Amino acid sequence: MKILVIGHSSYDISCPVDEYPVENTKYRLTENAMCGGGPAGNAAYLLGKWGVDTYYAGVVGSDDYGTKIKKEFESVGVHTDYLETNYEKPTSVSFIMINKKNGSRTLFNIAGERPSMKKYDFNMDPDVILIDGHEYTASMNAINKYPNAISIIDAGRITPELTELCKYCKYIVTSKGFAETQTKMKFDFSNPNTLVQIYTQLKNKYPKSEVVITLEDKGALYAVNNEIKIMPGLKVTPVDTTGAGDIFHGAFTYAVAKGYDIEKAVRYANITAGLSVQKLGARFSIPTLVEVTNYYNEKFPGAVQQQPPVNSQINVAPQTPSDVQSNIQTNVQNTQNVSVETQNMPSANQNVYTETPATPQIMSEPVPQVNTVQPESASNIPYPNQTYAQTNAMNYQQAMQAQMNNNFDNNGNLNA
Repeated sequence: MKILVIGHSSYDISCPVDEYPVENTKYRLTENAMCGGGPAGNAAYLLGKWGVDTYYAGVVGSDDYGTKIKKEFESVGVHTDYLETNYEKPTSVSFIMINKKNGSRTLFNIAGERPSMKKYDFNMDPDVILIDGHEYTASMNAINKYPNAISIIDAGRITPELTELCKYCKYIVTSKGFAETQTKMKFDFSNPNTLVQIYTQLKNKYPKSEVVITLEDKGALYAVNNEIKIMPGLKVTPVDTTGAGDIFHGAFTYAVAKGYDIEKAVRYANITAGLSVQKLGARFSIPTLVEVTNYYNEKFPGAVQQQPPVNSQINVAPQTPSDVQSNIQTNVQNTQNVSVETQNMPSANQNVYTETPATPQIMSEPVPQVNTVQPESASNIPYPNQTYAQTNAMNYQQAMQAQMNNNFDNNGNLNA
């Protein structure tokens, strides 16, 4: 099993704070975490850590941060054959403030124009391709070259290139902000009709793809056998939510590559992301495969695995450079009046100075708080027939209430 991950890498400096800084004031921070970040970068790191034969394709600068990122990948066995070094532009860096009270983060990304890959000569015949939309030409080249590979896109934020790439991917895993911007609607969790409407609109826009919408601490929205389902998030006390979305995408990709059905894939991803927010630093927080598997087996004993068809890829017509430019220009026209939502969940990104460790280094890492993690369950929402609105509301509200009350049976199913 080989996985090709294409997209953005950066370097993160994360610092917990008691409150948002007051202007013109000095603060002394006693703890921090420094490691690689970025949507594709974090997902590739997880896959390598979990023992998958993973290749990462992207660009870093010819600086200490770029060197650290490469060493981190290699420390978990990720192949860096397609990691390019740009000698004109630096590696992007992010300074991230973590709110100690709730684990939310405020991210300051230090980056100008991001350099793109110059080489697209992939020669490793991947089984799965994961992209994050940052490397359009390289991504399209890989999808065209390997039509039998299962393609997955991390749709974190609206760009013309990303929305174009979505058309050619078997699985579209979107952020809450991406879904709201694409449909021009807002999620209202007190009114589950909005969940049905947003999912339906997004599914209609990409009818050939399987769509999953991550809902931050609320879990994930997906469909099985024409039923929309909500998989509530794990009930944990968050320490740092940085990279939780990236980790979700990495775990989801692992599950798809293993042949798990979409429901089991969402469960694996949901568990992994939920466990990750209990530690500081995106890459330090990635749980081991054993931890995730044990948690899954405990909460979902005897779950049946369904195998997908061997060829799960969407047929992609080869694209010439003129086709690519035309498609992007069309998307620019279609999206120029759409306001882009601030993404609250995925990606950590970027740079800091330290001595070149082979693995991520953390300063004064806090002792993780021990929390009782609640099992997750799926509440069925009929799709696309919206005449079941009242049933939808009851099912969703019951699922969310059960999440808070731990009202599940031994199989992780919602009690009546």
